[in-house]
Amino acid sequence: MTATASILHADLDAFYASVEQRDDPQLRGKPVIVGSGVVLACSYEAKALGIRTAMNAAQAKRDCPEVVVVPARMEAYSEASRAVYEIFHETSPLVEGISIDEAFIDADGLGHISGSPAKIAAKLRREVLEGVGLKISVGVARTKFLAKIASGESKPDGLLVIQPEDETSFLHPLPIERVWG
Repeated sequence: MTATASILHADLDAFYASVEQRDDPQLRGKPVIVGSGVVLACSYEAKALGIRTAMNAAQAKRDCPEVVVVPARMEAYSEASRAVYEIFHETSPLVEGISIDEAFIDADGLGHISGSPAKIAAKLRREVLEGVGLKISVGVARTKFLAKIASGESKPDGLLVIQPEDETSFLHPLPIERVWG
């Protein structure tokens, strides 16, 4: 465990749905769900209408007729993930992937090369958007646990740094559902 806020948790926003919106401009700004049986992912526009991952897609369409249902394209998501992970590995030699769309990145010791962890996180967000065309939220904290919660709190498309002296005041008001695991 590090004594400074230098662990980044990078999490792509509404990943599958964002890839669909990136690849099909007609879907941008519309409520999109990926998956015809079960909702595998949904855009933030769909989430605003009450659609959630793991919902029955037919029920979601009945509840929200304006939602656009698209089939999953796993190869497109794998390709986008590979491109994002290349950026992660260019950012730091210490990357711990935890899924296709999120990873922990250790920025400890990179200050003399890349700047502060907050600066590294901001650059990472910019490079993912410019290079892959996807938005990513990043949390920066002293531990993986706190960095993961911070990235969730910064969604969508945000950056949140929790300094060690602010950990208690950050965590205390959060509902228990926000605690990872």
